[in-house]
Amino acid sequence: MIARIVSVAVAAIWSLGVSALAQTVTISTVQSVPSASNYIALEKGYFREAGVDVRIEAIDSLSRAMAILATNQIQIAQGGINAGYFNAVAQGLPVIMALESGSTPVYHNFVLRPDLKDKIRTPADLKGRNVAVSGAGSLSTYELSSMLETVGLTLGDVNVKTLAFPQMIPTLSNGGIDVALMVAPFTDMAIQQGVAVAWIDPEQGYVKELPMTSLAYMASADWIKANRETARKVFIALARGARDYCQAYHHGPNRAEVIQILLKNGIGKDFKQLDEMDWQARDPNGRVNQASIVDLLRVFKKDGMIEKDPPLDKLVDGSFSLEIEKALGPFELINKASKLEGCR
Repeated sequence: MIARIVSVAVAAIWSLGVSALAQTVTISTVQSVPSASNYIALEKGYFREAGVDVRIEAIDSLSRAMAILATNQIQIAQGGINAGYFNAVAQGLPVIMALESGSTPVYHNFVLRPDLKDKIRTPADLKGRNVAVSGAGSLSTYELSSMLETVGLTLGDVNVKTLAFPQMIPTLSNGGIDVALMVAPFTDMAIQQGVAVAWIDPEQGYVKELPMTSLAYMASADWIKANRETARKVFIALARGARDYCQAYHHGPNRAEVIQILLKNGIGKDFKQLDEMDWQARDPNGRVNQASIVDLLRVFKKDGMIEKDPPLDKLVDGSFSLEIEKALGPFELINKASKLEGCR
């Protein structure tokens, strides 16, 4: 279940010189560039300063963490929002979205095989075509469905293929798929290798509610209820890591440091590639765009991926982002010359 474990026991030394460790808190995270906030908080001692003992585990998808999160075997899980989360809440499992950890711009892009650039010009031209997404019930599925919706099509009008991002490049090359929804660095790799051409960014006129909340920290609702102060400390420490991430996102003076943290923790293998690729944005306070969550639910339900409507008031706990804003104050961008959107 768990691909890799990075474990650290940290102690907070209070002003009286007393060690005051809280319970061990386990954070499971899908290894991607936005997960840097977890490792920044660990490496830079933000958890230690908060007096919490944190263990970070790597997982391959957020949906696989729902059951162990609901039983409080882990306390927090970070990853892409998918239909499985809405189904878990609908089933009454004690899980809740506590913070956003990725949002517009997400730099997802549809690419085409080069031989089709004169045949597929608009989303309507996707009818009957083979289109690859990274997972069933995933954000990619939502983006594809939202785009098709604008021209009166549904997922049933295309042949949806589920492929991991690295598999999309050879499958484009051999003609197995016509279109793929890709993320950095795979988008650039496919274009540079000549197996794809850039086509559509779904956030540009196709996704209905922006900023689109794409990644989140889910938490055990039972753990939060029993350990509210510990949860607050953990989320503030994570937000400090997120703000460092945002400075690096905007090519601030700490970008090289953050890239080294990513490399050290097995996210990427090449410094230059990580430095040059597009990073997903996020909100410095972890605020969730609830309108975006409601639209995700709507589209997943329309496509038959939601078994039962979850209660809307059980989907998001917005209190922690307010606590973060109060504790950390306004976010001040260091590289004020940055023109990048998001992470502000």
